[in-house]
Amino acid sequence: MFGLIGHLTSLEHAQSVARELGYPEYADQGLEFWCSAPPQIVDRIKVTSATGQQIEGLYVESCFLPEMLAGSKIKTAIRKILNAMALAQKNNVDITALGGFSSIIFENFNLSQMSSVRNIQLEFNRFTTGNTHTAYIICRQIEEASRKFGIDLAKATVTVCGATGDIGSAVCRWLDARTNIQELLLVARNRERLQELQSQLGRGKVLEIEEALPQSDIIVWVASMAKGMAIDPTTLKRPCILIDGGYPKNMSTLVQEEGIHVIDGGIVEHSLDIDWKIMKIVNMTAPARQLFACFAEAMLLEFEGWHTSFSWGRNQISIENMDKIGEVSIKHGFRPLIN
Repeated sequence: MFGLIGHLTSLEHAQSVARELGYPEYADQGLEFWCSAPPQIVDRIKVTSATGQQIEGLYVESCFLPEMLAGSKIKTAIRKILNAMALAQKNNVDITALGGFSSIIFENFNLSQMSSVRNIQLEFNRFTTGNTHTAYIICRQIEEASRKFGIDLAKATVTVCGATGDIGSAVCRWLDARTNIQELLLVARNRERLQELQSQLGRGKVLEIEEALPQSDIIVWVASMAKGMAIDPTTLKRPCILIDGGYPKNMSTLVQEEGIHVIDGGIVEHSLDIDWKIMKIVNMTAPARQLFACFAEAMLLEFEGWHTSFSWGRNQISIENMDKIGEVSIKHGFRPLIN
C-alpha cells in the first residue's frame, strides 16, 4: 500500500475543504485550532496502471498550514509532519510521499533526527519526497513546451529560480547533460550555494532575478518559499515559457500577458481515471487524472515494489535515477501535463 501526505494552501482553504469533506467541526475554526488538530486519513485510493496492475493507497491530511511557518509556530509545523508520517506508518503503508511543504519542512529542519513519535519509531525508508519524479517531469515539460510554443532550445536562455534546491539543482543537471540549451542562468537567495552549483556544472551564470528574467526564453520557478522574489511580467520576453513548479500554483493568475505561456510544473496526467476525491480540492482541471508528480512517485514505487526512499536528502537526485523513475512513469501511464 502507498500513502500520500498533503496539506492545504491556507487557513481559508482548509476551512472550505473541511466543510466539503464533512468535517463541520473544523470548518469555522481559526489557526490555533488547526495547530492542535491531528492528522486524518481522508481518502482511500485505487489506481490502475496502463499495464492493468492495481494498487491501493491512503491520503493523509497533515492539518499543516503554511501560516504555521511564521513566528513561533515552526515547532507546530514540524510536529504536524512527524505525526502524519507516524499515522501512515501505523496504518502499514509501505511507501509514502511527502507532498508540498511536507518534504521542505522535513529537509530544512532535519527531521530525520527526530525518529520517535509517541510510541512509534519512524522507519525513514518508508518515505520519499517525490522530488526525483517531479524534477524529471519538469524537464520533460521544458522539452515538450518548447516544441509546442516554437522555442528552439539550442538558441534558448533558461533561468532556474530556486536553482540550489533539491528539484532546482536536479533540473539544472538534466539541462546541462541532456539538452543543448544555449545559456543557463542560476537564481537563488544563497549566493554561496549558487557558486558551488555553478562550479559543479562547469557552466551557468549566477544572476539576480531582476537581471535574469528579462533575458529568459524559459523560466523554471521552483523557489520553495519565494519571499522577496517576484516576477514583473512586463519585462519578460515574448514568447516566453514560465513553468510554475511551486506550491500553490498561482503563476497563471499572477502572470496573464500575451505571449507568456504558464505551465503548471510538476503535474502529471494519468491515462486512466483514479478512484479518489482528493484532487478535487486542489482545483485540478481534470481531478480524476491529474496529480502532483511527487504523489505519483509513491504510486510508481508501489507498482514496482520499490519500497524505499527513492528521493531523499538535499541535492542527491541523479540523472540516472531520473531516467529510472521516468521509465516506469511512462510504463504505468503517466505523462507530463502541458496546459
